[in-house]
Amino acid sequence: MLDEPRSGRLTAWGNALFAGLAAPDDVAQQIVATDALHRIAELPGEDGPVGLTLGLGRLRALGVTGLRLALPVAGHPLGLSGPPEFNARALAAGQAVLTVGDAALGLVPEVHEAGPAGDVHVEVVWRCLPVRDAPPADVPSLGEAERELAEALRDATEALARLDVAGAGPAAQAALEAYRARAARGREVLAPGYPPRAVRVLELAQRVAALVEIAADGQGAAVSASQIAARAELLRPVERTARRAQVAAYNAYVEEAERRRS
Repeated sequence: MLDEPRSGRLTAWGNALFAGLAAPDDVAQQIVATDALHRIAELPGEDGPVGLTLGLGRLRALGVTGLRLALPVAGHPLGLSGPPEFNARALAAGQAVLTVGDAALGLVPEVHEAGPAGDVHVEVVWRCLPVRDAPPADVPSLGEAERELAEALRDATEALARLDVAGAGPAAQAALEAYRARAARGREVLAPGYPPRAVRVLELAQRVAALVEIAADGQGAAVSASQIAARAELLRPVERTARRAQVAAYNAYVEEAERRRS
């Protein structure tokens, strides 16, 4: 619910690296987080997969000056620019990163897990593919996203309030308590170089998404399939707004850089 997508970490910390605000080794550590290993494959000029530090350095040498996040779902190619082959990979992963600058490239994570439950070893390969040099689909400005979120939060909170969480059993109660605990903890979001407004928008977007997930979980007051379907339909635009706001927050570094150049 409040988890940061891998593509979000790559976008934020990659931007910090390109801005000279974070050291390469620190950036790689932040991107990998709790995973075991990340590599970038199919990079122009490289014969095989390379580590994050070398890969990000190669992107900078190719003229990449920033990164954008995409969080597409079926029917909503949020943040994508094509071509269809890349869009299909990004849609299957539910996320991707697109470069800004002299090279039009996109990176899609492939996640490989091994090991027993409770001791899973996770490796990620970022597939690098050419993309169209075109504006990303349906990404709002940070200001637009913040305004939309205010209304979305009211809608999500109202939907959650209609749930009989206390009578829905331990699963719904545990989900709500976990959300409250994680929302109350101080967490570092984004990376150096991002404006405070982007941090605020991202935190709010993550919380709206968490409320939607709880409310749409099929538990609580809705007891029939038709009621559950109706509630999911009601919450769909709220979830869409939260995703758009997350993308706007991660892309705020590039938005601000473009504003300064214009």
